[in-house]
Amino acid sequence: MKKTERSSYEKLEQVVGCKWSVSVLHEIGSGTKRPGALERAIEGISTKVLSERLRKLTDYGLLNKNKFPEVPPRTEYSLTQAGEQLVKIIEQIQQLDQEIN
Repeated sequence: MKKTERSSYEKLEQVVGCKWSVSVLHEIGSGTKRPGALERAIEGISTKVLSERLRKLTDYGLLNKNKFPEVPPRTEYSLTQAGEQLVKIIEQIQQLDQEIN
């Protein structure tokens, strides 16, 4: 495998290989937008891990971060087009897993 191919796989592994990334993407795709609501919806995730995942998924271009200039400040996340495509692929993998098992 070429070095450039390997670095592409490493990026994918960092996103999808993380225990929490798929859960975060799924919840945001299902309509949960705010960090507090995400933390309540994803059983077992800590505030620190959620913040790291949101930052990493935003850096990878899978999420948009929208800050609203309000008091108190409000932040919401949404899927980018690439994030929507990845969620569809993950759903297809889940469907295949159900069919196999």
